[in-house]
Amino acid sequence: MTGFHRMKFVATLAIVLMAGMCGAATAQQVTAPAARYRVEFFAIQVENQALRMAYRDVRPVGEANGKTVMLLHGKNFSGFYWEPTIEFLSQKGYRVIAPDQLGFGKSSRPDIHYSFHQMAQNTRALLDHLGVQKVYVIAHSMGGMLGVRFTLLYPEVVERLVLENPIGLEDYRKLVPYTPLEQQYATELAQSYEKMLAYQKNYYPGAWRPEYAVYAQDQASVVGTAGYPKDAWAAALTYEMTYEQPVVYELGEISRPTMLIIGQDDRTVVGKNRLPARLLTVAGQYPELGRKAKAAIPGAALVEVLGCGHIPHIQKPEEFRRAVVGFFVDGDGR
Repeated sequence: MTGFHRMKFVATLAIVLMAGMCGAATAQQVTAPAARYRVEFFAIQVENQALRMAYRDVRPVGEANGKTVMLLHGKNFSGFYWEPTIEFLSQKGYRVIAPDQLGFGKSSRPDIHYSFHQMAQNTRALLDHLGVQKVYVIAHSMGGMLGVRFTLLYPEVVERLVLENPIGLEDYRKLVPYTPLEQQYATELAQSYEKMLAYQKNYYPGAWRPEYAVYAQDQASVVGTAGYPKDAWAAALTYEMTYEQPVVYELGEISRPTMLIIGQDDRTVVGKNRLPARLLTVAGQYPELGRKAKAAIPGAALVEVLGCGHIPHIQKPEEFRRAVVGFFVDGDGR
């Protein structure tokens, strides 16, 4: 990390550490839901720190087709929410790799300078470690920003790219007022399972189901623990990353076959609670954003999922899977 960030971290801790410790002691602790697939760890050095990158590596069930799919998660998630998708793809003969990026899930949550370039490099190092040379990429939400960056940096690795309701299809710096890092850190320190659950309900407008709560449970499993102030700092840094590192201006440079899967009811905006009232009906309009992205990415396909919010692979799994397999096999998910 930069010396600037380290100084800000020390200063912030001096002000809010007591509040954070009190929050860790009093916040409701929830147990992480049981994982279906074994989580493994890849040792990696980043900014002179010895870190661990968690991942799921699931082999095909039955006859293998020789292809590997890599799943990139969103900001409020980890590889856990991909497990039903992993099961489906492995039954179709694919090897499936689902990493938890640094700062998320069961991976280390270090105090570093987070960037999509670094995440892409870490992900490539993991693939090299596993001996994987080519992948189909499915990238959701924040993972969509990473998927774009990974494809731009390593086009020779990516066979096909699926962007599922990616954030970053607009420049949030032009829409949402800037939040100082200390302020975002205080927000993260004040998180609770109830707040995370309430936020995740917004991903399924008018279609919330109780079984979706396990994904908020997974996200909130670090809240209330002794290490949560450090985890909250990582969460603040990754918020800053998504806000400050847009990829929308580089969509036209994607050279690999790409398909967008867009839930049409999605209105996600990074920092939406700070969005000026005049922009509430302007920002996060995913039907329009999806069409603009299709026009920007050479040869891109677009699948519009009606009656669906931010996470088609959970809310509309049959439509999502049909589109993905069609795109992987025939080059057309429509």
